[in-house]
Formats: sequence, C-alpha cells, structure tokens
Amino acid sequence: MKRTSGLREIPRDEKPPRIGVSSCLLGHEVRFDGGHKRNHFLLAELAPFVEFVPVCPEVEIGLGVPRPTLRLVQQGDEVQLREAKTERDHSAAMRRYARRRVAGLAKLGLGGYVLKNRSPSCGMERVKVYEPGKPGRRVGRGLFAEVLLEALPNLPVEEEGRLQDTPLRDNFIERVFAYRRLRALFAGPWRARDVVAFHTAHKLQLMAHATTAYRELGRRVAEVRRAPRAAFREHYECAFMAALARRATPGRNANVLQHMAGHLRKRLDDASRRELADLIEEYRKGAAPLVAPLVLLRHHARHHQVDYLLGQTVLHPDAEELMLRNHA
Repeated sequence: MKRTSGLREIPRDEKPPRIGVSSCLLGHEVRFDGGHKRNHFLLAELAPFVEFVPVCPEVEIGLGVPRPTLRLVQQGDEVQLREAKTERDHSAAMRRYARRRVAGLAKLGLGGYVLKNRSPSCGMERVKVYEPGKPGRRVGRGLFAEVLLEALPNLPVEEEGRLQDTPLRDNFIERVFAYRRLRALFAGPWRARDVVAFHTAHKLQLMAHATTAYRELGRRVAEVRRAPRAAFREHYECAFMAALARRATPGRNANVLQHMAGHLRKRLDDASRRELADLIEEYRKGAAPLVAPLVLLRHHARHHQVDYLLGQTVLHPDAEELMLRNHA
C-alpha cells in the first residue's frame, strides 16, 4: 500500500548520516596510554546505518601515542588544557585546531556526533577542572567539545556514556534522523509549502517532546510566507532541534497516542476502540512498550486510509531509525 506522507514533496537525502565520533570509541588505539575505548553500541548496532567520521583532537594537534595525561586547569577566567605533570599548556593549539577542524566537519554535513565522556578535549559535560591546591570539580567541558557545540548548536550530540541509557539513546537516534530530514528540507530552493508539509508531518512527534515549542513552531510556520527567509530558517531549525532534544515522557507520548486515536474514533467499532484505549493506558503505566500502540494505530490508519496519520513521522520513521530503536 502506498504511503501518504507530508514529506512527499521534500527532497530526501538517502545517503547514510555522517556521524562524527571520538576515534577511541571505534577501537582506534589513540588514548594517552595507547589503548582504546571501543564502544559496542556504536560498532555493533549503529555502524551498519551510518558513516563514521573519526576524530581524535589530541593526536591531531600533534601529541603522540602514548602521551602525557592532560587535564583542564582554571587559570583566572580561562580554562586551560595542560599536561598533568609538567603543566605544559596546549590550550591555544587545541582551540586553533578545533575551530579549523569543526569548520571542516560542518562542510561534511554531519548528522550527529558522539563524544568521549570525561575527556579534557572531548567531554560534553562534567569534566574535571582543577585549581591549585584543590581537588578537581566536575564542572567543565572539553576544549574541542566546547568549540563543536558552539559552532554547530543544532547538531545532535551525545556522550558515549549517556548512550547506555535507553531513553537517551533513543532520543539521540531520533534527533539524528530528524536532523537529516530538516537539512534535506533546506538543502536547496525551498518554498513555503515545503515548510508547511515538513512541519505537518512532524506535528505529533514535536507534540510528544515539548507542547509549548510545538505551539510556538506552529505559529511561526503560519507566518512563513511573510517572514524574511534567512531569519525564518535559522529560527525554525534552532527551535525544531531544541524541541526534539527534550525527552518525550510516557505521559506526553500517551497524550499523542490518544490524539491519534481520536482521528480513528468514528471509523472503529466499539471493540477496536476499547482495545486501542486499553493498550495506550498499558503503555502509560509502563506495562507495554511504545511500539505496541503505535503498531496498532498504524494498522488502523492504513486500513481506514487516514491520510493525516499516515503522513506523520511518529508512525513512519526512517527505516534506519526504526531498526536502531528496535535494537535499543
């Protein structure tokens, strides 16, 4: 049966998403001690669906393998990257390199990035920062990660440690494939109706993550024909990705499921309505996985040809995304 989708007029990038990744997580022996931090999820589950772009900032600024241990040190208002024993400062070299490397990565059209946690170069958060005579405090961010996050604020970024948490991993995967669709929307000449189609297809997905952002984006899209194009695109991209970065809760997901069920209410018999309502409630209580009511909703939407539901990304995610989230 042919799928009806609000994305049907938008060019789709069928190439696998490019994911930047700390090289050690792919098993490359580039750590300070000559070892690696091979990550099972990245190599066994994510790798078949993406193209990795490995990066090791410390090696790429010319430090050897093995090399002295580095750490972040607070020096006045500046956080510096220094060797732990000699206090040799690599801050300027790292920041120059990071700006150049991130600019190059941006040109590759990255779809996401996975950073090594707690690293003084790559850690996204809670990296130890030292002051003279004091123990380290987990309040810092790696110098390379800092430049990456500032230069590419909409890029889906996660740390490998957080990917062990299934909801966080699901959210990262969801953002990677949504970001690919978003970039495809604005990749060439785009029209107001393309934006409306894109937003319509993502309405329920956005609603599950952030209802306030969902309403605000809807108001913004309603003005797309009158808004300055560059300003509209910048605001929409930022707000769209920020909304998806908020984790969808079981309560919000259940509300979205009930909203979808409402589109079917007049088409279903009493027994089918009760079955669907019961399954949604089981999900809300944690007694059933999210995929269970989604599969039933998709079945009814197809059977009764409810075009609005069939065009929603929440019911029809990218094939790769569906496979990855089933593995989670």
